Amino acid sequence: MATFRELHHTAAPLLLPNAWDLGSALAFATAGYPAIGTTSFGIAASAGLPDGGRSSKADTLAVAAQLCRLPVHVTADVEDGYSDDPAEVAELVAHLANLGVAGINLEDSTAGHLVELTAFADKVAAVKHRSPEVFINARVDNIWFGEQATVDAVLLRARAYADAGADGIFVPGLAGPEDIRSIAAGIGLPLNVLAHPSLTVAELGELGVHRVSSGSLPYRAAVDAAVNVVNALRDGKQVPAATSYWEMQSQLQSFSAR
Repeated sequence: MATFRELHHTAAPLLLPNAWDLGSALAFATAGYPAIGTTSFGIAASAGLPDGGRSSKADTLAVAAQLCRLPVHVTADVEDGYSDDPAEVAELVAHLANLGVAGINLEDSTAGHLVELTAFADKVAAVKHRSPEVFINARVDNIWFGEQATVDAVLLRARAYADAGADGIFVPGLAGPEDIRSIAAGIGLPLNVLAHPSLTVAELGELGVHRVSSGSLPYRAAVDAAVNVVNALRDGKQVPAATSYWEMQSQLQSFSAR
């Protein structure tokens, strides 16, 4: 099986499904995806918490520990590392690496605002020094939060994080094809974007993207699907087919027996 790093350097972009619990991860693994990420939104929402604000730390660690028992690469969304202290962030990532996590997403914002560039670069450098084998996907949040939301500002941060040791750059909210192409060409590292509303994974690859994340879309779609199923029952309509109870139970029993 290709390493997690190698999956970022293939002819087609790595399509990364983001799981929020073991059940969703089992489904993605059974569908044949070689790598699975966690979604901070899905994990936080499942625990009854809003996303961000370092709310999902304990639950993310618990989910990551379970996912690492699956025969897939696992990358964990750890928000901003849940700390302002680079040493504490490096310690957290070292713990995840010991569990078997192959990569992390680390974002350069806290509480919905960009942090100072060098402060985040220090986190990246500390993590890379402590856990050089972990794939650091540095998330640049200029566009996501609408702060300094220009290609040049994104490239400035991305290049600083690359110099600090990042292995990939994630730019959520990046949507314009020419902006995608410019940033992909300008960073010198694999570019990760969220699933695009109008461009296919193949088309994103043609623009220079190396990784496409589903983000919280599967979680949100699953919630919508659950409501639609019950609405169909209420309204006397045909309900959609679903994986059988017995098949899912068998998957869980096999996992538990490992």
